[in-house]
Amino acid sequence: MAEQTKAQVKHFVQEHRKQLPRVGTRKLYYLMQDELHDNNIKFGRDKVFDLLRENDLLIKPRRRYVQTTMSKHWMRKWPNIVKEKTVTQPDEVWVSDITYLKTDEGTCYLNMITDAYSRKIVGYALADSMETEQMIGALRMAVEHKGKTDIATIHHSDRGIQYCSKEYGRMTAQHNIRLSMTENSDPYENALAERMNRTMKEEFGLHATLLNFHQAQRLVEESIALYNHKRPHLALAMQTPESIYNQQKSRPLSIVGTS
Repeated sequence: MAEQTKAQVKHFVQEHRKQLPRVGTRKLYYLMQDELHDNNIKFGRDKVFDLLRENDLLIKPRRRYVQTTMSKHWMRKWPNIVKEKTVTQPDEVWVSDITYLKTDEGTCYLNMITDAYSRKIVGYALADSMETEQMIGALRMAVEHKGKTDIATIHHSDRGIQYCSKEYGRMTAQHNIRLSMTENSDPYENALAERMNRTMKEEFGLHATLLNFHQAQRLVEESIALYNHKRPHLALAMQTPESIYNQQKSRPLSIVGTS
């Protein structure tokens, strides 16, 4: 009976990982609660860890990625105004960072804007270059879908040339958005945005070398939808970013947190 139970739980794991291939054990255990309850299976989280270890199903960390920031330039740099700040509602602080994806046709670049309160990816842009006119598409998307238009949002990023450009500054000013940037080349100053890049790469297959830009575009779109709507989040008491973003009741959350 014990082996049969293990086989059932392993099946539940495999089913959830069809959508979320690299979701961690704690999140898996949370996602499996309905199946465990419906099948009257008592299987604790420690047992799930043991089962995954026995079957070599624990998620292994991947290596760090290449830095894409070009911060040594003459353009205006903005002070860090989110340092030690606690966010209390969606759209109060957005964080942004650019990462790269490999394809057989060459490298492309992904700019994501994440709402610091809900951890929802509110805007993104994928392009074959890091030019401002390409990357600014993420900001356009975030502004277009902003839930609370009356809030003066802070947009926090590193000192990359795209964020310091006149075009980026002009668009943020037009939409009541204040710019904030890292000051000391310390990754911790933009930790949430960098963590988001790692999460998307490590859990959704964006680390792999893809066939072409079209495949990368499709995978990014699907991955962000799954992340926002399906993946439980440790920092959100296992709720999804979308559910927290749309809640009326707010609560204080640290900008730097787990995923």
